Amino acid sequence: MASVARFLTKMLRLKVNEAKSAVAQPEERKFLGFSIANDGSERRIAPKALDTFKKRIREMTRRTRGFNLIQLIEELRPYLIGWRGYFGFCQTPRVLTNLEAWIRRRLRSYLWRQWQNGHNRFKELRRRGVSKFHAAVAASSPTGFWRMSSHPSVQQALRNHYFHDLGLPRLYIPAKA
Repeated sequence: MASVARFLTKMLRLKVNEAKSAVAQPEERKFLGFSIANDGSERRIAPKALDTFKKRIREMTRRTRGFNLIQLIEELRPYLIGWRGYFGFCQTPRVLTNLEAWIRRRLRSYLWRQWQNGHNRFKELRRRGVSKFHAAVAASSPTGFWRMSSHPSVQQALRNHYFHDLGLPRLYIPAKA
């Protein structure tokens, strides 16, 4: 590090920020929100960037906000499109698809909370095509919001295309061959 810093300051007359500079393996460092695999084969989203993203989405999708789902998606939309524009070309599509699934689950939890009680939940599930028996089982469940967001009846009622039709942008768009 000392020889590199000396070269940059003496020969190229550049300033070196000691706090941000280091000599390390590629997977140990991050650069503009990305990290590189040790063999240099793929760009990954840095863990800190993922944590920041999840924290921001958690703030925007708090269950006690009182927005309807369309307003919430309209608020999420610019952030998700911008994030996809910056990080969308990473070479780990599994991370992006997992984030999409996590966001949809947050939205299902948000709706489950808005439906408030067993009667409303039953009515909403039935309106969305869930059988009477399965809707009654789900609506009468004492399970918490997050756990119910992955319940098969809730997932059947609020499928992925439902959120897509409301305008929720995708984070991973596969390249067409």
